Amino acid sequence: MKADLIVGIQWGDEGKGKIVDLLAQKYDVVARYQGGHNAGHTIVVDGKKIALHLIPSGILNPNAVNIIGNGVVVSPEALIKEMQQFENLEGRLYVSESAHMILSHHIAIDQAKEKLRGTKAIGTTGRGIGPAYSDKISRSGFRVGELRDVEKLSERILEYCTQNRALLDALGVAIPQKNALLKELIGYAKVLLPFIANTTQMLWKDIARSKRVLLEGAQGTMLDIDHGTYPYVTSSSTISAGACTGLGLNPKDLGTITGIAKAYCTRVGNGPFPTEDFGSDGELIREKGHEFGTSTGRARRCGWFDAVACKYACRINGVDQLSIMKMDVLDGFDEIKVCVAYEKNGERIDFVPDDLEGVVPVYKTFKGWKSTQGIRSFDALPKEAKEYLKEIERLVETKIGLVSTSPDRNDTITLL
Repeated sequence: MKADLIVGIQWGDEGKGKIVDLLAQKYDVVARYQGGHNAGHTIVVDGKKIALHLIPSGILNPNAVNIIGNGVVVSPEALIKEMQQFENLEGRLYVSESAHMILSHHIAIDQAKEKLRGTKAIGTTGRGIGPAYSDKISRSGFRVGELRDVEKLSERILEYCTQNRALLDALGVAIPQKNALLKELIGYAKVLLPFIANTTQMLWKDIARSKRVLLEGAQGTMLDIDHGTYPYVTSSSTISAGACTGLGLNPKDLGTITGIAKAYCTRVGNGPFPTEDFGSDGELIREKGHEFGTSTGRARRCGWFDAVACKYACRINGVDQLSIMKMDVLDGFDEIKVCVAYEKNGERIDFVPDDLEGVVPVYKTFKGWKSTQGIRSFDALPKEAKEYLKEIERLVETKIGLVSTSPDRNDTITLL
């Protein structure tokens, strides 16, 4: 049995939560492989909105086991708060003992550094994600499994602060008091210890026993630390390959890869965004799509579908099928645009260059449609909407398997 995977194809916020929630009803295990609580999924079930940041979206399937893998950076405080939304999580939620923790000093460092960048700020959420990953790579981080010995962990944290006193002082970050730190860690351990496990071994056994496993990422391909719009990226590997390192799997363990993309594009934070619309159309997309961050509430930058970037993302992820989300947000537009190429330095190109700054989109215009709201059959879609989807398939050279026509779980067209 292979582990199927869901990956964001754009700049995150594509609607992965709905698809994971929809598909997770058929899976035994749902595992998250990277990112932190800077990510967010909003799921709507029977009209009720549920916001998730760390816990995998499969938590809404009472029969699914949910795993937070070693590639995730975990804020114990944020995780505990999120867990309070649910009852009887023991046996249904596990956190990798090898996942690195986001602690108070990481958040303070993150916010201080972003402030110092001024007009060159990356647009980070300020939640400590980058500093926690930096400590992980520099081999000075703190792992979830260390909560099993909070005395030793507190000593390590204080030693870290002493070694980095010059930096912390320069940034105005206070060094914690030992008693307060110990009390904080004891509180985390009291809640989280029953959920800490060797999740790699768990997944190996589940796959060997032919359990149905679904892997879930955060953010999107264009925010990948290696393959995104660097330096305006996140601090982890958001692509399908990141699932292997973030969970302890090998490439042969991966099954069907589903890429998630909106019928248009959005981006949060700074950085290049070729198809951003600065006019009334962009404002209307934001308003109709309720394009505000699940984690931060920040208004998202909005624009038209970028087929060049989508094709690139499908190739780098090995996408087998695309899920096109929020099709209904484009209802009512007279004309709808799709970016089919770029112009850079006067030259037309059909690929994503190393630097997207200064890129000008080349658009193809489509006739709009009246309504796709709540439609659950491809045949029932307006002719213009069908043509739009077929052209996206042709441009990105990837089959469309799902189309979402409202936030509700059930308003989804299945094509493959």
